[in-house]
Amino acid sequence: MQVNGEQVKLEAPVSVTDYLETHGFRAERVAIELNGEIIPREKRGEAMLDDQCVMEIVQFVQGG
Repeated sequence: MQVNGEQVKLEAPVSVTDYLETHGFRAERVAIELNGEIIPREKRGEAMLDDQCVMEIVQFVQGG
């Protein structure tokens, strides 16, 4: 699987929600593109990741 341009090895298929939690992302602060499609927050638990996936995680940062 590829995440933000980096190869990542998955031990088993996992949901986007579980991947984000496991890797310390705050779900309310990220946008997800999976295989070229934006995944709405309410669909992340259903969207499954495997070794063929390409995911981009964009974090929102507050600043001034």
